Amino acid sequence: MAEQAFQVDLRGVVDLLSRHLYASPRVYLRELLQNAVDAITARGAGGRVEIETGGGVLRVHDDGVGLTEGEVHTLLATIGRSSKRDELGFARHDFLGQFGIGLLSAFLVADEIEVVTRSAKGGDAVRWTGRSEGSYKVERGERDEPGTTVSLRARPGAGELLSPAVVADLARTYGSLLPVELIVDGVPITGDGPPWQASHPDPARRRRALEQYCERLYGFAPFDVIDLDVPEAGLTGVAFVLPQAVSPTARASHRVYLKRMLLAEGVEGLLPEWAFFARCVVDAGELRPTASREALYEDELLDSARQGLGDVLRQWLVKLSETDPVRLRAFLRLHQLGVKAMALHDDDMLRIVDRWLEYETSAGPMTLGEFRRRHPDGRFTASVDEFRRLSAVAGAQGVGLVNGGYVHDTEIIERLPDLDPDFRLARLDAAELTTTFGVVDPGAELALRPFLAAAQRAVERLGCEVVVREFDPVSLPALYLTGRDAQFREELTRAREEADGLWADVLGAVNATVGTERPQLVLNHRNPLARRVMSLGDGGPVEVAVQALYGQALLLGHHPLRPADTAVLNRSFIGLLEWAVHSPEAPQ
Repeated sequence: MAEQAFQVDLRGVVDLLSRHLYASPRVYLRELLQNAVDAITARGAGGRVEIETGGGVLRVHDDGVGLTEGEVHTLLATIGRSSKRDELGFARHDFLGQFGIGLLSAFLVADEIEVVTRSAKGGDAVRWTGRSEGSYKVERGERDEPGTTVSLRARPGAGELLSPAVVADLARTYGSLLPVELIVDGVPITGDGPPWQASHPDPARRRRALEQYCERLYGFAPFDVIDLDVPEAGLTGVAFVLPQAVSPTARASHRVYLKRMLLAEGVEGLLPEWAFFARCVVDAGELRPTASREALYEDELLDSARQGLGDVLRQWLVKLSETDPVRLRAFLRLHQLGVKAMALHDDDMLRIVDRWLEYETSAGPMTLGEFRRRHPDGRFTASVDEFRRLSAVAGAQGVGLVNGGYVHDTEIIERLPDLDPDFRLARLDAAELTTTFGVVDPGAELALRPFLAAAQRAVERLGCEVVVREFDPVSLPALYLTGRDAQFREELTRAREEADGLWADVLGAVNATVGTERPQLVLNHRNPLARRVMSLGDGGPVEVAVQALYGQALLLGHHPLRPADTAVLNRSFIGLLEWAVHSPEAPQ
């Protein structure tokens, strides 16, 4: 059986374009402008595109290369043909177009397209008329000079898209930076090219002009303006630093032009993920668009351009740290997460973080560099809760503590030895704090042995060890300390209780390999309340009092409460109430 050619339903193709390729039918004008600029580029002379509107009809005139009758049949009537540029022998990067389906976008707003063209090679003018049901005809046309005129008559419901106001707005949006003369209904649209390439009397006026440009585009006055240049991608432009803090997960979109034709106003993925604090406007000559021409094609060149843009932002920050520390601090207050993310793999950014970024410490906010000078044997915590539990106690004992619990902080602290081999800032093991506490006088400790035995019995089944020490602040009666090994053992036990049989056995085997260190309930011998509890005789409520101190230490330290802890806390509260009510010393 002979091979058969596919039959193309043009209406179905147009529906596919409108529903799945293009985000909006408004792109029809971009595609017509693209074809006109490509024709001018192919001719190598001329440079004028004129758009006329009125009566529901749109006409786009260009003085480009035009087409012969043979090229009309080949290029306008064959869906999916790569593009006229290859037929005419021009290199791919000389043209805006990429896919040869741009003219079909006109069917999104019109049922009929008329093309009148005359080739610069010579010959008569040709009129091509295509209809959305899939037919076309070619006949002799009327045109004196080389170039092309595309005419559209609005289909029902699409009249607004071809109205003078909308067409002028679309022309400004897509074509205001084009290197050709663009005129809509007699009004010039193109100006002096990209604003970042315009000449100004001095840098201050240039900056103010770019700030005003940012305000018109994005609606904010930028914190700073950064010039962008990545030669290998033919990319130039500007980055505007946001003047307010923004979430790292916020959608960072940028305005991207390709050969000065707007690709899209919301292109994502242009900058590295850490650069969420900037919004860019760029023009690129070598980057490739996707089929819809509304995003950039992910390839090695885009990845290289992304890294190049990241390097430009990084160099800006380094320069800022060297020339304007006050401004750098203001930037860090707004966008420290982006800088921290860079510092994870960039030594220059790590130096900036170490020298300029303030951290929360037990001695107040200060940079890591300053903290190391004040506390050469300081420690850091890996969680915010642990810092809040222990900062006051650690500070009172003269142990400097840094809060490393926020995003990237622990990783940054652990990277600092790469810059400073003498760096000493180890992670705090809470059990270490007991070594900084004062010990009780031997005579007093001997007298406390009966109490300690009773206190240990009160919390034995809670897996806790009771010790008595002297520490500041005096106002704290008890402190619950759990070292990393003990904490891991607690978490393992909790997971084992919640797991099914097989997994519980596995966790039990792991638990058997963990050390026997237990959390400590440290009673403060300097605290008046704790001392009164320690002086309770055999008739006193030692058990419920110690359990109450245990519960209070858990609550003050923001430790997670197990069911057993909650039960003990409730029981101790009720027990103390009963003891107070029935005590002979209680008021009648």
